[in-house]
Amino acid sequence: VQLVESGGGAVQPGGSLRLSCTASGYSYSTYSMAWFRQSPGKEREGVATIYVGGDSTLYADSVKGRFTISEDTMMNTVSLQMNSLKPLDRGIYYCAAEDLGSRWPEAWKYASSYRYWGQGTQVTVS
Repeated sequence: VQLVESGGGAVQPGGSLRLSCTASGYSYSTYSMAWFRQSPGKEREGVATIYVGGDSTLYADSVKGRFTISEDTMMNTVSLQMNSLKPLDRGIYYCAAEDLGSRWPEAWKYASSYRYWGQGTQVTVS
């Protein structure tokens, strides 16, 4: 399984970025996909998740109303549209994938729930 992120960068507060994660090597439609972020000295935190076919999405309270997760099943890609970015949103953003099965949605926000990770992409807001 390979996950490759793209789309990070530097923006001013209030700006927008769109991250993408392209997956390969497994039966994509059976997995939950999620975005996590990590800032220096902090634990990796779940930001948003989407489950099987895109019917269900969840967000961390800190990003609700500002971030939108979506998927393109034809392209095996999950995207994270980030609007109204704040300095606290900065960090390395990682894409993760796992077949959480019955553990979804309770387990989605825990990094330990996922076996498969991308390499990360840096987001800077200042």
